[in-house]
Amino acid sequence: MTVVTRFAPSPTGYLHLGGARTALFNWLFARHHQKHGAGGKFILRIDDTDQARQNDLAVTALIDGLKWLGLDWDEGPIFQHQRLARHAEVAHQLLAAGQAYRCYATTEELEEMRRLAARLKKPPRYDGRWRDRDPSDYPLNQPFVIRLKAPQTGATRVDDLILGEVNFSNIELDDFIILRADGSPTYMLSTVVDDHDLGVTHVIRGNEHFTNAARQSQIFAAMGWPVPRFGHIPLIHAADGTKLSKRHGAVGIEHYREEGFIPLALVDYLARLGWSYGTESFITADERVSRFDGSHINRGPAKFDLGNLSEINFHYLKTMDDEALARVAAGFFAAEIGREFTAAEVAKLVLVLPGLKERAKTLVQLARSGSFYFKSSPIELEPAAKEMITAAALESLRRLLLRLEGLTDWRAESLDGLLHQEAEAQSLKFGQLAQPLRAAITGRTNSPGVSQVLFYLGRDESLARLRLAVG
Repeated sequence: MTVVTRFAPSPTGYLHLGGARTALFNWLFARHHQKHGAGGKFILRIDDTDQARQNDLAVTALIDGLKWLGLDWDEGPIFQHQRLARHAEVAHQLLAAGQAYRCYATTEELEEMRRLAARLKKPPRYDGRWRDRDPSDYPLNQPFVIRLKAPQTGATRVDDLILGEVNFSNIELDDFIILRADGSPTYMLSTVVDDHDLGVTHVIRGNEHFTNAARQSQIFAAMGWPVPRFGHIPLIHAADGTKLSKRHGAVGIEHYREEGFIPLALVDYLARLGWSYGTESFITADERVSRFDGSHINRGPAKFDLGNLSEINFHYLKTMDDEALARVAAGFFAAEIGREFTAAEVAKLVLVLPGLKERAKTLVQLARSGSFYFKSSPIELEPAAKEMITAAALESLRRLLLRLEGLTDWRAESLDGLLHQEAEAQSLKFGQLAQPLRAAITGRTNSPGVSQVLFYLGRDESLARLRLAVG
């Protein structure tokens, strides 16, 4: 059997953390079985049957987000609204087979059922008044819906990949609508038909869909179709255990992209949210695929922590190849300095990255901390850097400037030697000279070693900045 999974978001919003994790788990499960010789296929389906809530920008954001995360699909994107005729066809097949029936209950009757249930403190449910009516009772030229004739005794069993076997008492499940009066199918029906037609074997999705599994299983059974294996992933909570909201990080994936998180780090972190793979701090992408067999997914809610995500991003920034990092960071540096980066500047960025990436947890922080390498004089000094340029510091820097102007060997080693000599000549600790120098040439209080900074800035730019600082 070829394992087939799918990610089927509704295009009413952007790709958020929970959706991205669901897509990742489906992708990993398919790729795991593909790797181990059991087939393995990942389908992208856009569940857009509700065209009134359709959002083309959201569709684009969903697709772009998946591509950015590296979650490629084998089939799709398939747009569910293009298959509405097929969904309606199945509803009429069920009707013809006696597995469904017409319901002419009015809005007023349905409202009365809800009021009665409320008085009895029971969940609202349809009372089945049209379930066994003879077709001769059907009113002429009146709108009707089609309801599934659900079993009324026994239980519907759901064998969940994560939660185990769960039995739903059929007496608690009413005859739900599968085709509306306007001829449009409901989510329950459309999802089942598409999962069957696409050959989906495993439906891995968020825990909020768990109660749908029983009703969807009943449609599969009524059609005589095999029921896919369900797997319901627990929700993601905030670090404090409360429901995840925007203030905790419940924003679209594009937010993390804009904030300078790299895909490798976000995928790693999402995989950890609810799945354990061993004792190692980090595993490779290939190892992640090898180990993701559907086991070791936690039943309890996962907790999102922005601090943990930042630390994981820091790890990948530190260990990433400098040329690859320069390519993804160049756009952030360009945004920071307000102009496009040249090829020569990208090459220079590769050289300065080793001194910068130990000090930043995101690409945004990286660009902010290293943008001074690519700005033109005069540079703006941060308030804390200005405070370092005292009258005494200015005098020390003027003396240093004279020494630097006479230096022809502008290598980092030579610069470092000169700085130590000058600090000693001025009876200063090295930091007493290096700190105001750093402030003058970078505009910051923190940077890589000042000798390295002088070297990579180059002789002309370094002297120009220092002359401006000392007046």
